[in-house]
Amino acid sequence: MKILIDPGHGCNTPGKRSPDGRFLEYRFNRDIAAEVVKQLNYAGYDATILVTEEYDVSLRARVERVNTWCRQLGKRNVCLVSIHANAAGNGSQWMNARGWSCYTSRGQTAGDRLASCLYEAAELYLPGHKIRKDYSDGDPDFEADFTILSRTLCAAALTESLFYDNAEDLRFLESYTGRQAIIDLHVRGIIDYANEFYK
Repeated sequence: MKILIDPGHGCNTPGKRSPDGRFLEYRFNRDIAAEVVKQLNYAGYDATILVTEEYDVSLRARVERVNTWCRQLGKRNVCLVSIHANAAGNGSQWMNARGWSCYTSRGQTAGDRLASCLYEAAELYLPGHKIRKDYSDGDPDFEADFTILSRTLCAAALTESLFYDNAEDLRFLESYTGRQAIIDLHVRGIIDYANEFYK
C-alpha cells in the first residue's frame, strides 16, 4: 500500500496562526507529516509526503498528485491522510473550542475505516483530551465536502489535531509530549489500517 501524507496549507496561506502569532499551522503540519513519514518508512511501510513545497500547493494540484498514484497503483492500493490543526475563530482572539477530530467525505467510503483507525489511536495517545465525534452515520468521523477528500479516488481522511486558538490546546501542541502524541497517533492509526489491508 502507498501511504500519502498531506501537510495542509503553506507559508503563503493567510491566517492559520495562533492569536499571539507563535504557532504557524503550515509549519506544524509539515513537521508532523515529515516525522510520520519517517517513522512509517522505518517500520517498513511505503509512505511519501504529498507536498514537499513550503508554499501552499493548490487543492486541485494536490488531488491530481493523489490520483496519479491511484491510477498507477490502483485506488485500493493507496491511502491519504491530510494533516491539519484546528481553529475556531479568525486568529484575532483566543477561543474555547478544544479537541481532536477526523473528517472523511460524505457517505460510506473506504476512508471511514481509515478514520476509525485514527480515532482508536487518538483515544490511546490523547488521554484527558477531548475527542470530537459525530456518530450520526454510525461511525465517529465527521463528514464534509473537503476537496482533498471528495475528489481523491482512494481512502482518504483529514485530521484536525486540537485547536491552536485555544490556549490550553496550544500549550500541548507546542510541547514535546504533545507533538510526539500527535505523531504517534497518526503512525499507529495508519499502521493499523495498513495491516488490515495486508491481511
